[in-house]
Amino acid sequence: MALTQYLQKLGWKGGAGTPFDLLPVAVQTDTGRTELFTLPQDVGREVRITHPDFPAINELGLRWPALPVISNMTLSVAGQHMTCAPFNGWYLQTEIAARNLADEQRYNMLPTVAQALGLDTSRRRSLWQDRALVELNVAVLHSFDQAGVRIADHHAVTGQFERFADQEARAGRRVRGRWSWLIPPLSPATTPVWSRQYLDQEITPNFVKQPAAWTVPSGAARCPMRAG
Repeated sequence: MALTQYLQKLGWKGGAGTPFDLLPVAVQTDTGRTELFTLPQDVGREVRITHPDFPAINELGLRWPALPVISNMTLSVAGQHMTCAPFNGWYLQTEIAARNLADEQRYNMLPTVAQALGLDTSRRRSLWQDRALVELNVAVLHSFDQAGVRIADHHAVTGQFERFADQEARAGRRVRGRWSWLIPPLSPATTPVWSRQYLDQEITPNFVKQPAAWTVPSGAARCPMRAG
């Protein structure tokens, strides 16, 4: 929402007014000048979210981009800090269903999904949030699979990480990792990383957070780290 409002202040006329409008690309130089480049609506592929067992979820109009692209982090390598180094990969279903679509400060879709499932939302003790969350994750996995778009699930990736950690241990190397990021936001206790401990230490090369462009005065450095 904050980014959308910032782009509108810069002159973007807005899209169709849906929760899934494609925002323009904003390029800011070190002088503080920002230029907007509007993209064609069909430039990026989207996946329509449907559920194999609950047709009511299909009618919610949910969709999500097929490709995740991160463009707001600084690449720190060899003492150099590059604030414009976008990268992409593929989605983990919990990123979409257990965070982006579910978080109250994001799309907050759990009450709507629960209503589509016919759940009792009058009391939390009915666990309607948990049940809606699971089915939303089922829907995302199902939808990406049906569309032929690559997506990972939290059981597969945590299993891969456990095998990596075991290989590193056999080689006499300690694995670094932030446990709060490695456990998934859905059923973390069912994954092998739940009971593991890792060295929480950041090293470079790495991507690090940088302040949002619209919160930094024109011409100021956005990367909190220093070269040298």
